[in-house]
Amino acid sequence: MRVLFVTPPALASHLFVLTPLAWALRTAGHDVRVATQPDLAESIVQAGLTGVLVGSGMGETLMRVAAAEPAEKPAAPDRPRQEDYAREDPYGELDYLTRHLLRHLCPDDMLDDLVGFARAWRPDLVIWDGLSYAGAVAARACGAAHARLLFGADGYVQLRNAALRRRPDRDPLREWLEPLLERYGSGFDEDVLTGDWTIDTQPPWMWRPAGARHLHVRPTAFNGPSIVPDWLHRPDGRPRVCLTLGVSHRAADVAEATAADLFEAVDGMDVEVVATLNAAQVGDTPVPANVRLVDFVPLNVLLPTCRAVVHHGGNGASASAYEHAVPQLVVPGTYWSEKWFGPLAVANGVEDQGAGVYVADSDKLTGELLRKALDRVLGDPSYAENAKRLRRELLAVPTPRDVVPLLEGLTAQHRRDRS
Repeated sequence: MRVLFVTPPALASHLFVLTPLAWALRTAGHDVRVATQPDLAESIVQAGLTGVLVGSGMGETLMRVAAAEPAEKPAAPDRPRQEDYAREDPYGELDYLTRHLLRHLCPDDMLDDLVGFARAWRPDLVIWDGLSYAGAVAARACGAAHARLLFGADGYVQLRNAALRRRPDRDPLREWLEPLLERYGSGFDEDVLTGDWTIDTQPPWMWRPAGARHLHVRPTAFNGPSIVPDWLHRPDGRPRVCLTLGVSHRAADVAEATAADLFEAVDGMDVEVVATLNAAQVGDTPVPANVRLVDFVPLNVLLPTCRAVVHHGGNGASASAYEHAVPQLVVPGTYWSEKWFGPLAVANGVEDQGAGVYVADSDKLTGELLRKALDRVLGDPSYAENAKRLRRELLAVPTPRDVVPLLEGLTAQHRRDRS
């Protein structure tokens, strides 16, 4: 069958979430394409996938998105739970995100190109990233079955459920998508928002809202093309700790933990620290003697050598940590409402399971807080034992290869009349 993936522009981390599944389908003999704006072209090639470029570059648009970041974030306790998201005003949060984020990720030229390609290529299945509602519109326009792919916590279903309870007469997502569907001869229903089914890449212990049909697949990290550095398998005898903030926000001025706080925490500790930070992230912050600064090293080869990983709650870092049974110290960023779409759920989940610590949000992080958390995790063997337990539990979750026959069956069931 033909499978079209749709992913948002400029976010390589979202592309990396779909890559293992795309390759599982391809090696099972299916024809696979990945559609997005030109900003992500190089990353698609590096992932070894076949890209379809739709619309134009999104540089200026993404700057407008950044500029629209709300001055005030949804109210939450000092140590929130995922369940707390926009509890005071879910409608206002959903409406703002729809108008100032989601609409910008689906410009007219991109949508026209995507629908045009889908009608010409005629995919059997469209799998769209949870930010790429254009994929649902394109699937309806060409008659394909379609599945939503979660990149983290299901924040939009959570928000919409809460918003409709407060204001059942208003639905920002429907008000935005319904005219787009009508433009291409289709109508609105609930499956436009959640897919004919949802492919859930998150561990079973993470909190989920009601309202979607889930097909669970084991979180599988894709770290991109790389060469293993020769120093990696020559540890210096001290416990090794990884500090990483991922790759998606490197070029943007977003609210992540600072190098100053991270380095203050580990300075002088009897540990070997590998910090995957680039020059812009470090700036003029002095680098402690026990820190090895590297621009990039694949986590799938680094983490098996580590006793702990400090990260921002991103999908790649957390999936790699689960796979290699590494205790996690999570410091969610505070850019837009991003922490509510994965990082906070990761922080809550690993802490609840005793396999890590929710240290603090980046705007409340201090070197002292992180150092105490690291001392606790490295000194208490239960964190490592619980991380091993979570890895064993994840082995029972189907791999991307395992779910290919299920995707084939669901596609045959949901594919629409193509006459």
